[in-house]
Amino acid sequence: MDFEYRYSSEQEVFRTEVRDWLNENVPEGITNPLDNAHTDRETFLWIKDFRKQLGAKGWLYPTWPTEYGGGGLTGDHDIIIKEELEKADVPGTDASALFPAAAAVWGTEEQKQQFLRPTLQGEIALWQLFTEPGAGSDLASLRTRATKDGDDWLINGEKVFNGSKFGYKLGDDDNGDVHEEFDEMFTLAITDPDAPRHRNMGYFIIPGDAPGVTTQTMDLLSGQGKQQIYLDNVRVGNDRLFGGETQGWQVAQTTLELEHGGGGQLVPRNHAVEQMLQLARDTGAGQHPHLVHTLMDAYIDNQILRLIGLRNYWMYEAKQEMSYHGSQNSLWRKESALRTADAIREVLGLTPLLNQDDPKAPFGGALETHQRESLVGAHPGGTIEVQKVIIARRIGVSRTRERAAPTPSTAKS
Repeated sequence: MDFEYRYSSEQEVFRTEVRDWLNENVPEGITNPLDNAHTDRETFLWIKDFRKQLGAKGWLYPTWPTEYGGGGLTGDHDIIIKEELEKADVPGTDASALFPAAAAVWGTEEQKQQFLRPTLQGEIALWQLFTEPGAGSDLASLRTRATKDGDDWLINGEKVFNGSKFGYKLGDDDNGDVHEEFDEMFTLAITDPDAPRHRNMGYFIIPGDAPGVTTQTMDLLSGQGKQQIYLDNVRVGNDRLFGGETQGWQVAQTTLELEHGGGGQLVPRNHAVEQMLQLARDTGAGQHPHLVHTLMDAYIDNQILRLIGLRNYWMYEAKQEMSYHGSQNSLWRKESALRTADAIREVLGLTPLLNQDDPKAPFGGALETHQRESLVGAHPGGTIEVQKVIIARRIGVSRTRERAAPTPSTAKS
């Protein structure tokens, strides 16, 4: 069965427009870094400026309404733009992708203009501050507090694993830490400690340079430059509270619905699988019948992930009601990455464990990066076990039942 989409002549004309524009605006040598420990400040600043250029054209969030800074385009345009960005290997175009949904569903008109519009235009970058040292998969057990002080809130707490892939390495005088500049942070904080779980927190936007915000770089297996963030009597106005004072959990679920995969994925190419297949062909490493089956299993595994992502994208854009679909995407993605990493080592041996500092590393160390990321990726946005629980609850085989959180696709349908 052929699952490939056939583009119309008009769509191909638009593709040519996008491709020509990228050729004119993406300098030679700008590519996705394996990790931000090997990104310089000049590249980091180019990425920030390029997001603004995409936002100005409406190509950063192509299908979002123009009145809030989106492109007002169709899903077909969106697919073409993302395909061409992928082919050009342009970094950083998916930054801040988790915040807009919550702002669109739960924000006031003033908040949408103040925070949503500049996000869709690429003018501000945001970090998600959910996980704490004692609250990860059980996010509702968080301890960060927001205390009312007149018309403001004072926020105190500690968050971990914050940041994105697109920071840059500081000089040796700064101990080689990875630094990332950001504008805003969205976070959960307990507003009513006496209220029941899930009805006791607020969802706040905090300026990155607010007094009382301090950061510390974390040395992790993957995701160099992630930050531990301390909030010490950080003062924010009530205009930075999204939803009601105790609706934070519900607002966050809109964010998490998309983080799990409820909005689908376009062109989720798995470069590691492509590289494994290429290296196996070039070296003859996959000629044994058992290894041929291993290679094909990995290829099929990732084609399934691609089709799940496309299905979810279609459902989201068509305003279909979502259920288990987002967590199914997340579950398959997490488990597939682990299976793929195992297959790479089985077929290619230990060579894929050579990192980018080793001249013998295949593809400049990309496979070694994938090996680490496959392990770390099993945890963010809800672990494998959490995704299984969500799926069980939504298909009716759990003791409790739940529905998918509202998103911009379904909130008004």
